[in-house]
Amino acid sequence: MNKKLISTCTLLFFACTLMVAQQNDPVLFSVDGTPVRVSEFDYIYAKTNGAEANYSEASLQEYLDLYIKFKLKVKKAKDLQLDTIQELKRELSGYRRQLADSYLINKEVTERLIKEVYDRKQQDVDISHIFFQLPKDPLPGDTLKAYQRALSVKTSLDQGEKFETLARNNSDDRSAQKNGGRIGFVSAMFPPGYYNFESAAYTLPLSTVSNPVRTANGYHLVFVHGRRPARGEVEASHILLRTQNKDKTQVKAQIDSIYQALGNGANFESLAQQYSEDARTATKGGYIGFVAINRFQLAFEDAVFSIEEDNTYSAPFESSLGYHIVKRISKKALGSLEEESKVIEGLIKRDGRFDASKVAMIENIKRNANYQAFPIVLERFIQTQNDTLFTFRWKGPREGKDGVLFNLGEEKYSVADFGDYLKKNTRNRLRLNGSSSVANGIRQLFDEFVNDACMRFEESQLENKYPDFKSLMREYEEGILLFEVTKRNVWDKAAQDTTGLKAFHKTVADKYQWKKRAKVTKYVLPKRSQALLQVVKEYATDNEAAAVLEKYKSANITIEEETLEEGKGLAAANLKEWKEGYISNGMSNVEEEVFYFMKVDEIIPAREKTLSEARGYIIADYQDYLEKQWVEELRKEYEVEIDQKQFKGLIK
Repeated sequence: MNKKLISTCTLLFFACTLMVAQQNDPVLFSVDGTPVRVSEFDYIYAKTNGAEANYSEASLQEYLDLYIKFKLKVKKAKDLQLDTIQELKRELSGYRRQLADSYLINKEVTERLIKEVYDRKQQDVDISHIFFQLPKDPLPGDTLKAYQRALSVKTSLDQGEKFETLARNNSDDRSAQKNGGRIGFVSAMFPPGYYNFESAAYTLPLSTVSNPVRTANGYHLVFVHGRRPARGEVEASHILLRTQNKDKTQVKAQIDSIYQALGNGANFESLAQQYSEDARTATKGGYIGFVAINRFQLAFEDAVFSIEEDNTYSAPFESSLGYHIVKRISKKALGSLEEESKVIEGLIKRDGRFDASKVAMIENIKRNANYQAFPIVLERFIQTQNDTLFTFRWKGPREGKDGVLFNLGEEKYSVADFGDYLKKNTRNRLRLNGSSSVANGIRQLFDEFVNDACMRFEESQLENKYPDFKSLMREYEEGILLFEVTKRNVWDKAAQDTTGLKAFHKTVADKYQWKKRAKVTKYVLPKRSQALLQVVKEYATDNEAAAVLEKYKSANITIEEETLEEGKGLAAANLKEWKEGYISNGMSNVEEEVFYFMKVDEIIPAREKTLSEARGYIIADYQDYLEKQWVEELRKEYEVEIDQKQFKGLIK
């Protein structure tokens, strides 16, 4: 088949795919031919309205009107080519980089791990292991030796030798001498550093031995006996009668009599306080707390989890300690994924699995992008460098700067690119000063350079991979354009168009009114002068403020001048009469520990506010006026078509 035919077939395939996608996501409305699809409107409606997104016709119509206005303004911004302004493009690019970094880690690592843990928590796994311990700070030789031991035992298992026997003879887990390596049922999450062990336990086929699994403490061979629905946790109390150094028959008879008393209506907690021989819990009515799997003896655990209802209790049963009766108080069930996510996220951020998953993500990106490295070029670069690389004196590659270090996707990354990366990341270079050889330091920095390139590559694919990321970027881009075009057509004009603002003020002047106002003098007395309040009031009736202050200077009176508007505020409410010379009742301010009264010096009649007096309010109203005019102009300039059938289909 020739290349031209292949190219034609490819184009036809993508055209058909696009056509199917558009049929599944029809156009709700268009602005001058630019379509807005149902999915976009549905996404933004639900996101903006949150819990109030009830999909009623009235709610949808109201938001449709708003979104059409929004799209009209965005259309105008694009026609004005505001999306080509370099400053706005840099702003959008910076936001995308910031959002993409966190989004990629969240989607590719955090969300996947949360879902993985949540799914695993719904099962308990019954496992055995053979453990090959590493020293605290293992050398490469120690690691190899432990791994070879594990491989040797694995070979013996593959040849048919019994797991329990090999565990007793080879495992560095001391408990293997008694249990043959059998751990029993466990549940996610495993302790920090044991993510690989956990993954083996949850993914290994039943009755199969794993290859050596590395953990924080060494290597393990893992065997899975079975899996069951997770038991979860049960809140419980118990009554214990010990059998050690006692006649078991008598102890059994006593526990049976307690069980009979419970059946006759006796209080469990009272009987536990009176008879239980568990000193730790007896005083608390036998309360144990929450029982989880693999923390108590199996007989005790089985009895606890066999009780099906809250506030009911088991029949007497025996453990190695003696005879028990257990009461179930409550059962803690696993919540929904949404309910459990925050708790799980906090745990995984402190667990080695998070870093391991980031490494796995990078490796996956490399595979998908056909990563190809050229180590010979890197080694040539290393030979040209010395320890000045780890100082401020380093100037960049001296030679071989055009050599290709690796390919990723369609991009080729050269020695020059690596040099630019090293110059920009001075801190990364300096931290290796004195702590690493030149060769090892460069290899470490190269790995970081590759990781960074992988992250940038994957971020470039986010719009195609995640529709919600594409929606976020569309929102932000259109938000930037909306801000800029509205600033030019409304906000700046309202603030700078003095003639237009004056003309607008004349049409709405009656909206901005001063009510009757009073200029008052407020006389304030400290708490210690409270007794003088009445006499000062009487003197102030016929005298000016200066005279009052002079006569009662020892009282430390202060005065404040204010203008009060009728009906506005507590102080205005305390003026019972609005006339010159009126003196209010005495009042107190508890927080400031003062007493005061007010004297009306002048009454100002009601009138319209001047432009300067109401400028802020008038500008805000003028902006609304200009915006309405602008929207009407846009409606005339751009044709809006709404598919009413699609709109009706959104109504619930």
